[in-house]
Amino acid sequence: MKKLAFFSKTLIFLLCLGLMTCQSLSKTSKTSEIAIIVNHADPLSVKIAEYYRKKRKIPQEYVIEVIFDPNVSTLSPQEFQRLKTEVDLLTPPDAQGYALTWDSPYRVGCMSMTSAFALGFDTRYCAKGCQPTQANPYFNSNRSQPYTDFGIRPTMAIAAQNFEEAKALIDRGVAADHTYPQGTAYLMNTKDKARNVRSAFYPSIVNQLSKKLPIQVINGNVLREKTDILFYFTGVTKVNKLKTNQFVPGAIADHLTSFGGQLTDSKQMSSLRWLEAGATGSYGTVVEPCNFPQKFPHPGIVMYHYLNGDNLLQAYWKSVPWVGQGIFIGEPLARPFGPQKE
Repeated sequence: MKKLAFFSKTLIFLLCLGLMTCQSLSKTSKTSEIAIIVNHADPLSVKIAEYYRKKRKIPQEYVIEVIFDPNVSTLSPQEFQRLKTEVDLLTPPDAQGYALTWDSPYRVGCMSMTSAFALGFDTRYCAKGCQPTQANPYFNSNRSQPYTDFGIRPTMAIAAQNFEEAKALIDRGVAADHTYPQGTAYLMNTKDKARNVRSAFYPSIVNQLSKKLPIQVINGNVLREKTDILFYFTGVTKVNKLKTNQFVPGAIADHLTSFGGQLTDSKQMSSLRWLEAGATGSYGTVVEPCNFPQKFPHPGIVMYHYLNGDNLLQAYWKSVPWVGQGIFIGEPLARPFGPQKE
């Protein structure tokens, strides 16, 4: 993680202001509003897609089959454009997002796979060195139909290295729906100064959201033996004692570091470890982002939207201002705080 000068107080104010000014709309999305993209050359991708389609009762016409090499971590922009053209032609017009059913490849050139499918491959969402990128048009929005309102389809990968892990992830997401779980948000104030930049947001998060759920700010690098984790945000290269904890179904957790989004071959801790430990959603960057907090989820914003009824895909995507270099993984339709469907 290349160290930057600390971000401005103005940015902190603007990001935190969004927590107070956002107005939540009614969230009643249909399961058919998400389309599944499956790699037919990858038997695991096919198996995950079919299981997910059945569990979420997604119509078959919302399953889009493509073919590409599953044994690479990165697709070229040219190869991706071929896939994207096929997907665009086959996507039902009312689909508001995508679920991918693979962990690799996780990258398209200088973008993450999920951002490339959502936004199209565009070098404005990339950066050489410590530079800003194009803004996420869905950031901190109060809208629940991103394609209708912004022309983008937020994307999340149901990523796993075997079917058992994928099945457990999907089952957690489905089990979380409409449960209004009792859980705690753990915000880690670590000793890793370069990766602890989100801790500047913690006081305002506690001030604005502590009436909605318990929030604990932990001074240290390690969280252990907790049984009620609903949110867990930290900044370290590797999260120790992760499997001593228990996550509530629907839990969101991530660590701010450079290469967590390199799912299958990271030299740091892959974000897949969060899902394997029991979280339902996570995030990581696929190329060096530097420690811009804008390139990572704002804990307060994802918590705010999730607690107000957004599904995991919507809430997580709304929390990252500069989203091009980061990959979202998990069960996208998990909605613990949404109303029961009629």
